[in-house]
Amino acid sequence: MDKKHRVIDWIHENYPKGVKLLQKLIQEPSKRGNEGGAQAIIIEKCRELGLELDIWEIGDDELKNHPQFHCDRSDFKGNPNLVAIKKGEGFGKSILLNGHIDVVPEGNQNDWEMDPFSGKVMNGKVFGRGSTDMKGGNVSLLLAIEAIMASGIMLKGDMIFQSVIEEESGGAGTLAAVLRGYRADGAIIPEPTNMKIFPLQQGSLWFRLTVKGKSAHAGTRYEGVSAIEQSVIVMEAIRDLENRRNAALTHPLYENIPIPIPINLGKIHGGEWPSSVPDTVVLEGRLGVAPFETVDEAKDSLKACIEKLNSSCDWFRNKPVELEFFGARWLPGHIDLEHPFLRTVQAAYKEKMNQEAKLEASPWATDGGYLSGIGGIPTIVFGPGKTELAHDANEYIEIEKMIEAAQIIAITILDWCEVSEE
Repeated sequence: MDKKHRVIDWIHENYPKGVKLLQKLIQEPSKRGNEGGAQAIIIEKCRELGLELDIWEIGDDELKNHPQFHCDRSDFKGNPNLVAIKKGEGFGKSILLNGHIDVVPEGNQNDWEMDPFSGKVMNGKVFGRGSTDMKGGNVSLLLAIEAIMASGIMLKGDMIFQSVIEEESGGAGTLAAVLRGYRADGAIIPEPTNMKIFPLQQGSLWFRLTVKGKSAHAGTRYEGVSAIEQSVIVMEAIRDLENRRNAALTHPLYENIPIPIPINLGKIHGGEWPSSVPDTVVLEGRLGVAPFETVDEAKDSLKACIEKLNSSCDWFRNKPVELEFFGARWLPGHIDLEHPFLRTVQAAYKEKMNQEAKLEASPWATDGGYLSGIGGIPTIVFGPGKTELAHDANEYIEIEKMIEAAQIIAITILDWCEVSEE
């Protein structure tokens, strides 16, 4: 039996170990500020595998003073980053396998059909918050690493596994790992792509718009100007900007995505009293950044939109809409479609699945922009789990897909890092 088949068979035969590990990870609710428990499980597993460990709490001055650090959290104590390495024998290409351990809150528990942190196994699926985004992908990475090591295979290149915090709030964990010096010749992030390969990843950033009106008594509302009504004009301008930005993005990998780089208005607050004309409305949203533009270019497009609105409308000339950028931010990223690392992943997919992989552009941001944009690492997003289940109630991952992803990633590692002849 050749080495690849040994590794593939090991994953198939030992997948219950992966399921149990995933259940344990789900049962540790690693929401923001509480990542330590789940991270301890990952650390224990990496120690069991005999990997070289680097465990540290992020938040030093180098990170906090970096121009791409955008995080409103100042205390990371008790919630470490982890990098675990299996060194190769040298003269081979290295691979970085990056996953985040943090999960979003579970939301309304009444929308769940079971405890969101149960890790329940049913009908070939593992249920729970973080199962698909992205603890299932992390388990795929660890299964791939363990299968290679258990099969007695020595690689020429290094395997570098990362379990980072703070992805859901702006990527501070991965940025910290890049600044710590971790680099590789290629990287895979197993976010839930539904087994598609994402060579392009959009970025995003948060913004806030303050719309002003003039207060008055509701009985004489004609003496005031409703900031709520004025905000409708602002929302129409934002939608027009979204249409124009997306019309200009014609890359073929976006052909199946209705809105490649959305501008989402996700929060609104206005008014103080039902019988008063509201004088202020605050809109908060997320601006998508195209893979081939910079964050500053995306910001400039929104600035220009608001400046045009303020200069062309009588009311806004006197009471201009205020724009500010705040909070989380993710960098865009891309890899050349002819890059050898992408070709290696595609070949591994075809070898395991006996069909060509589907390539698409990521409809959401990932930590990939930090790896490629700051670390200079060719990065691909590929993993098990359905995109539409991420952040939703009754989140689950199909065990079969988690195992197939592990096998494809293992083949990629063998081909990319190269098997030593020793």
